[in-house]
Amino acid sequence: MNARYTEPHDLADRALRDRAVAAARGDAPFDLLIRGGRVFDAATGTLCARDVGITGRLIASVHAPAARADSRRTVEAEGLIVAPGLIDMHMHVESSMITPAAYAEAVLPRGVTTIVWDPHEFANVHGLAGVSWALDACADLPLRVVVLAPSCVPSAPGLEQSGAAFGGAELADMLAQPGIGGVAEVMDMRGVVDRAGTISDVVQAGLESGKPVFGHARGLAGSDLNAFMAAGVTSDHELTSADDLMAKLGAGLTIELRGSHDHLLPEFVAALNGLGHLPSTVTLCTDDVFPDDLARAGGLDDVVRRLVRYGMPAAWALQAATLNASHRLARPDLGLVAAGRRADLALFEDLSAFNASLVVANGALAAEGGRMLAPTKGISSAPLKNSIRCRACSPDDFRVRSEGRRVKVATIHRPRFTEWGEAETDVRDGFVVPPEGATLISVIHRHGLAPAVPRTGYLTGWGSWRGAFCTTVSHDSHNVTVFGGNEEDMAVAANWVIEAGGGMAVARDGRVIASLALPLSGLVSEAPLADIAEAFTDLREAMDGIVDWQPPYLVFKACFGATLACNAGPHQTDLGIADIARPTVMETPVLKILG
Repeated sequence: MNARYTEPHDLADRALRDRAVAAARGDAPFDLLIRGGRVFDAATGTLCARDVGITGRLIASVHAPAARADSRRTVEAEGLIVAPGLIDMHMHVESSMITPAAYAEAVLPRGVTTIVWDPHEFANVHGLAGVSWALDACADLPLRVVVLAPSCVPSAPGLEQSGAAFGGAELADMLAQPGIGGVAEVMDMRGVVDRAGTISDVVQAGLESGKPVFGHARGLAGSDLNAFMAAGVTSDHELTSADDLMAKLGAGLTIELRGSHDHLLPEFVAALNGLGHLPSTVTLCTDDVFPDDLARAGGLDDVVRRLVRYGMPAAWALQAATLNASHRLARPDLGLVAAGRRADLALFEDLSAFNASLVVANGALAAEGGRMLAPTKGISSAPLKNSIRCRACSPDDFRVRSEGRRVKVATIHRPRFTEWGEAETDVRDGFVVPPEGATLISVIHRHGLAPAVPRTGYLTGWGSWRGAFCTTVSHDSHNVTVFGGNEEDMAVAANWVIEAGGGMAVARDGRVIASLALPLSGLVSEAPLADIAEAFTDLREAMDGIVDWQPPYLVFKACFGATLACNAGPHQTDLGIADIARPTVMETPVLKILG
């Protein structure tokens, strides 16, 4: 068994404690001495001039400046702030489209020493084998990775199909593994509240394991929120407003304040500042970080930086990202710069830019000056390849067939917070003419467990598209999803992605104008982050020419969540138009033949 899977019990090592105690007394030298800095105390939110002595993976002593000089190695930290390493409480490595090893190289030099990873993207493509690969991929990384057991594979059973289906038995098997830290975000909210389907078995497996059950409670309030929490779910990151934040804090949920919805952060900061103190149940997370954002701005360090820029006291932001997070994880070895704690440290230049000069991970110097001191070790990606099981498409595959000459069709109105709509339109040569102003969306099952038949619907409130976009990054079942203003460009984009083994493509005037191959699970590439970030930036720019975005909801990111059927309202899936409030899926958007 990998040593990482014994944490935090590895600190019970008698010989290690003997050495640390001797060093703390002054009877033995430290292995590493950090001298001349100011230590951030996450318990009090204060800074104090202190030196830090480290023995093995333990902090042995936090003492007065220059009181000790005996150490095998000394780091001069004059002008630097010695803080606990940052803890990202909810994230998906796959959203950055790189491997776990590459992700570690991206965030650890920035001061992030622990991430809590829900690999439900890999799980929705590969099932239990995807989770096993995730565990193996991060076992030997210098970045601490707490892997969670994906709870919603698929996210909305019966409304969509992914590459696997998890129930209570699968969760129990995963939770029995020492490398699994809890149940990942429970997304089937309706199922939890109604005690329906397999999700109750999933939550029960988490409760019986004694490990935390993390949540996804978007839009829940009142009796539904109480029922969700009574079932055993204890956290949420799906906040929609400051009022929602305060209601969920008051209800007793642990909050994972996420950076991926930046437009909400200023009002969250204002609401928390209005309390006059930071609740101990506020933690921070990134959730999803696109590769260009990761390369440019970082991971959780960027969230901390933005919160401070929006007016949150720096001490609060650091407390949320360190001590509060350690409490939530029940990891008393993390979150403080104190004797007896694990030596996970980030040395920042200041508490505004949060540039990390040096990072210590598990007692070892891991990064300096924004660079890893040793390369990370990846594993074979072979199990993740060849995951696209679709044939090439023709433009007619994206047209909706119907009898008659005129029909009434269902539409899916606006991004993110979707609503049902209706429209009347003509039928020509056996195909429905898309309603005026509608954007086409089509989803193709790509996991080989059902026919790969495009299911097409109509989006309204998505602007006027001048081309098409195809992606296999499509939360959370990650089927082939195509958007467009015309069927010809949709076929061009889809066929490029299918041929590439997964990824994204933008098509206009019959040709692909930007693309990114993601051959691992249709989600990830082994190319360097810089290359993926550049290609993704090109995709963003190409999409700016395809549709006129209208923030905060009609944005490029909306394309990746348009099929998330566990959320309220209608969503297009590989089965048709699905809605958690309705018992059946509409295979076709045609509601009625009018003539």
